[in-house]
Amino acid sequence: MNNFSYTKASNVDHAIAQLNGDIRNKIVAGGTNINDLLKYFITKADKLVDINSITENNAIIRLENGGIRLGALHTNADTAYDPIIEDRYPLLSKAILAGASAQIRNMATNGGNLLQRTRCYYFYDINTPCNKRDPGSGCSAITGYNRIHAILGQSENCIAVFPSDMCVALAALNATVNISGPDGERVLAFAEFHRLPGDTPNIDTNLKHGEVITSIDLPINGFEKNYSYLKLRDRSSYAFALVSVATAFDIKEGVIKEARIALGGVAHKPWRVTEAEDFLKEKEPTRENFTAAADIILNGAKGYEHNAFKIELAKRAIIRNCFMALDPQSQRPGAKPSL
Repeated sequence: MNNFSYTKASNVDHAIAQLNGDIRNKIVAGGTNINDLLKYFITKADKLVDINSITENNAIIRLENGGIRLGALHTNADTAYDPIIEDRYPLLSKAILAGASAQIRNMATNGGNLLQRTRCYYFYDINTPCNKRDPGSGCSAITGYNRIHAILGQSENCIAVFPSDMCVALAALNATVNISGPDGERVLAFAEFHRLPGDTPNIDTNLKHGEVITSIDLPINGFEKNYSYLKLRDRSSYAFALVSVATAFDIKEGVIKEARIALGGVAHKPWRVTEAEDFLKEKEPTRENFTAAADIILNGAKGYEHNAFKIELAKRAIIRNCFMALDPQSQRPGAKPSL
């Protein structure tokens, strides 16, 4: 591991001052990702700024508009098991609990979850070319073993996927991200926070150097009556998604009034196609309509030698999860969805 200095920030302004807008200075909170990145020489830090002592960002609070604010330093576990989240935003709770392991969720923070980097094996192997780790060196995954890689939104420079489960639900819920930095405070819609690879796969988010995530806001509608999170993976514990789907509906008198569908494991960011959601509005929740929506979402999907199966897998997952959202009780262990 490279040598670096270490400092504890007492508040957000102190953290921003310590970062000093320098990309070589890094934030550490739960440390569940940054420690690996440093240990395996994937990233370097001149300074680590520890923000765990900042208490104002370690809570879940009710907003005046009826929504909820998730502190960036609140842990994934505490968020998932919070009674407000379980009751009003069960989709988010389910998605968090599908991710990582209990030990990691106890350490990982909400802000850090948004900032975790890809688990592409070539990204983690410093002896192979990787445009995300070393811009301009090439993408080993395109012609290599690419079973877990992207089928949507990829570029010739990168086919890595974003690994978060929590973020798939946040995308479906239309969350917003509150940010503080040298230029003051700003708010980003969740859909604008993460980036597609394009020509700069090394840049994962639209967070600027020296900025800090302070909290995440959830709107008042948590879709607590009709929701489902489905994660398909190679093993049932502590594995990243081949395909995951967050689905939420508002249904009245047998008609879909609002639909949200977001995918994970298929792109460089949580994948959401609003055209598919608009298509489902004012329609009955039928297999025919769910299939048509899935086709819209997967339009333009491209597979590679080892991951082409993910296109059909994603289509079936979308359809299945739409049915599961009609009956959230079907998500209990041993239950079978009504297909």
